[in-house]
Amino acid sequence: MSKSKYPLIPIEESLSASVDDDVVAINRSAAVVKGGKRFSFSALSVVGNRDGLVGIGYGKGREVPNAIEKSVKDARKQIMRVVRNGTTIPHAVEGYFCATKVRLIPAAPGTGIIAGKAVRKVLERAGITDILTKNYGSTNALNVVKATMVALSKLRSREQTATLRGVTLE
Repeated sequence: MSKSKYPLIPIEESLSASVDDDVVAINRSAAVVKGGKRFSFSALSVVGNRDGLVGIGYGKGREVPNAIEKSVKDARKQIMRVVRNGTTIPHAVEGYFCATKVRLIPAAPGTGIIAGKAVRKVLERAGITDILTKNYGSTNALNVVKATMVALSKLRSREQTATLRGVTLE
């Protein structure tokens, strides 16, 4: 069982059926053996319901379909809720993972998702449609996706921030 750094929420079976998945990246690695090369594959997947739930998963296998199946199964275990403000995020936030930094900036309605491939797939599955992003450092798909998840886990609504600080909103 994999451990997650993100705040997880328990999901019901009915909710699990409503999430759809998308493959972000597939990598091939080779082990040189006596008879030649033995290939194995790893897959990185994102699942989400396009309404505030998103999760990522990583799986390995001797065949591509097996790796994808394992990554989707792992992603369904690591679903988290994303705080949104309409179609965007409530405030700008940065997420770090290894040598990757991802900055997420709220945008006006109609802007769309201005992001690279890996960040775009995570944000689409989370249901965020108007956002500006920038990636600094490593562009490794696994690191970028994890940095995006770290950034999304840092998001707080106005009400959550007020209760954490012990103040009342007007």
